[in-house]
Amino acid sequence: MNKSIKYFGIDISKDVFDVVNSEGDYWQYENNFKGFKKFLKVLDKTSHCVMESTGYYHQQLAYFLLEKEIKVSVENPISVKRYIQMKLSKIKTDKSDAKMICEYAQHVELKLWEGQSKHQIACLQITRLLSTYFKQSTALKNKLHGEDALGNPCKFAITSLKRSLRNIQKEIKMLEEKLLIMVKSEYQDLLTRIETIPGLGKKTSIMLLVLTDGFERFTSSGELCSYAGLTPTIRQSGSSVRGKARISKMGIRSFGIYCLCAVLQLVNIIRLVKLFMIE
Repeated sequence: MNKSIKYFGIDISKDVFDVVNSEGDYWQYENNFKGFKKFLKVLDKTSHCVMESTGYYHQQLAYFLLEKEIKVSVENPISVKRYIQMKLSKIKTDKSDAKMICEYAQHVELKLWEGQSKHQIACLQITRLLSTYFKQSTALKNKLHGEDALGNPCKFAITSLKRSLRNIQKEIKMLEEKLLIMVKSEYQDLLTRIETIPGLGKKTSIMLLVLTDGFERFTSSGELCSYAGLTPTIRQSGSSVRGKARISKMGIRSFGIYCLCAVLQLVNIIRLVKLFMIE
């Protein structure tokens, strides 16, 4: 632990965030810019703020602190949860969670959070929206099939379903075209090189570049495989436990979009590593 650094553990919810520092001080602020400005008053250049990745709730505060040149780390919630379990804590409150995050920060090697550019954020937003529309499209197709299987479907219902499906497919096409333009503007060379790999088409290549920030997010093949959920988990202990090795399911869910998990076979991951990375 670096004693010259003052750590701040932050537990964030929708409306408020609780803060405990390495000296045991506690604060609670509103999760908005008014609260951020109040929080900033207790920080200085020696401060290091640590929080969990909580979907959307942590992002505004993280970017605010980054802009104010305050050190920020956004940690995997599973890592923090395992640390809390290891401490055998019997108390579960926002204040106690903030305290545990602060303790966690003092005992692990933290990686500074750098955020993403506006371009990367826009690409990810389009990606998430496409994921939602694809699920809706599949649901409408299944509904159409189910109504048709009845043998005497209601024409009005069928017309409405088809109209909704056409609208969603139109939105999907428009978003895909926009995403392609945005990816080409940043990663044209990478996109061309990825498409030379057998089994990786344009859509998959685009999604891969978006979800990995053009491979800037990783420094090794192991990190990429873990992110994609392709690393094996092994359960062995003593002479009696010989669990079957399985593929980890702890990778990012977004790789399921466009059926990426079916396409990104391990051999293609290895080819990607050879093209873009050095161990």
